Amino acid sequence: MNVSELGEFALIGRIAAWLPDYREDVRAAVGDDVAVLALDPGTCGLATCDIQVEGVHFSRELITPFQLGRRAAAINLSDIAAKGGTPEHFLVSLALPTDLEVSWVEGLYGGLAEEASRHGADIVGGNLSRTDGPIVVDVFLMGKVRVEEVVFRSGARPGDVVLVTGWLGEAAAGLALLRRGPGDLAEEWKHLLEAYLTPTPRVSEGRAVARSGRATSMIDLSDGLSSDVGHICDQSWVGVRLFAERLPISGAVQDFAEVTCREDWALALEGGEDYELCLTVPEGAEEEVAAQVQAQTGTQLTCVGEILKQEAGRWVVLPDGSEVPLRPGGWNHFASDPPPARA
Repeated sequence: MNVSELGEFALIGRIAAWLPDYREDVRAAVGDDVAVLALDPGTCGLATCDIQVEGVHFSRELITPFQLGRRAAAINLSDIAAKGGTPEHFLVSLALPTDLEVSWVEGLYGGLAEEASRHGADIVGGNLSRTDGPIVVDVFLMGKVRVEEVVFRSGARPGDVVLVTGWLGEAAAGLALLRRGPGDLAEEWKHLLEAYLTPTPRVSEGRAVARSGRATSMIDLSDGLSSDVGHICDQSWVGVRLFAERLPISGAVQDFAEVTCREDWALALEGGEDYELCLTVPEGAEEEVAAQVQAQTGTQLTCVGEILKQEAGRWVVLPDGSEVPLRPGGWNHFASDPPPARA
């Protein structure tokens, strides 16, 4: 069996079986995007990493080095946000071809530094290596969170409601525009490119959710809502029902979907890479949490579903009222026929 046949998450499970037992300070590890480590009685350390491989995650023809730097930092910041944490220190490792222009590397670090500083983090080291293949940008980020505020994926309970921050589907629409090639864009569509190329990690929003003390679980939307809410279901041992008509979809995505003959709700449900937050709270707490996040950050929260008992399954109610099984969409690293480089 090869890794394509096994699949990304099954491969992670196989790898986990070979690892030594965790130390007593580990609160979350393999199977989560962020390792949560007890530092002292009041604080948990957070550690995450994410890799960007040329030809898989990006193409130099579609993204500038500055944009790539911002994006590489934002992806890791989003993971820290999903735990309710505060980002602190970046480490960056690069594998570079020898004929790469130095200005490209400088542009990359310009983007990394700008995105890090926006969220109070710094870049404290890393590593450089030569490659005869594609460029590799591997970013590691450390953060922290108070013990009582850390939000795991494993706490959702039947009866909870599912909330998301911001708008969904804008990054998927932006990627589709990039792949269409150069051409005149409607003015209202231009920010869709920015939503994809330089996503905004919801660090402040994650902190606001954590401070509320009401969230039972949280995850960032990197692979798409249909996939990422499934990770909450897996680790919380629950089911879910999402409502396509409740998904927060901007006017720009609605217009883009209509012009390109796509379903706007499908872009929002399966597109991925929005790097919004998906969280669950007990029924009745949603308005309180949404109001707190709105007041502290200006970002809206939208109720898009409900948590069910595990045996009830995973469902999505389509705009026509029909209910169908919720299938994971979005990105799959080891698909037998993977999509082209994201950007």
